[in-house]
Amino acid sequence: MCGPALFLTIRFQATMATANLHTMSELTPPPATPVPVPAPPAAPSFIDIEQFKAVDLRAGRIISAAPHEKADRLLVLQVDIGEPTPRQIVAGIRSDWAPEALVGRTIIVLANLKPAMLRGVESQGMMLALRGTAKVLPLGADGDVVPGTRVS
Repeated sequence: MCGPALFLTIRFQATMATANLHTMSELTPPPATPVPVPAPPAAPSFIDIEQFKAVDLRAGRIISAAPHEKADRLLVLQVDIGEPTPRQIVAGIRSDWAPEALVGRTIIVLANLKPAMLRGVESQGMMLALRGTAKVLPLGADGDVVPGTRVS
């Protein structure tokens, strides 16, 4: 009877060794994924004074403002920039500004931007703005400025 008992013991030990290896592999964490190193910031791209002169920045007075009918984040502004007819500018500031709070404000407009269709409404320029700590802030002038005055 020594033979069969010995066989069972060896078989039991081999089964336990396989089970332990399997259990140990489940407990071992997978190798760490290397954390990607962020690319260094790109060197600033400079423009010369002639390129800056090509940018037509003008003071504009907002005549009217209304919500865009097809976009929750857009307002449609009518802006006097010193031309015979006001410019229509579509601006993504609706979540931060009530239309009536903008009427009468003097803003800075990028006047020579190619017109673009935004949700079916043509925008004929761009209102300059920056993100403040609480909301988007239109860039403008605090004093009395004639609409159409170029920024220099």
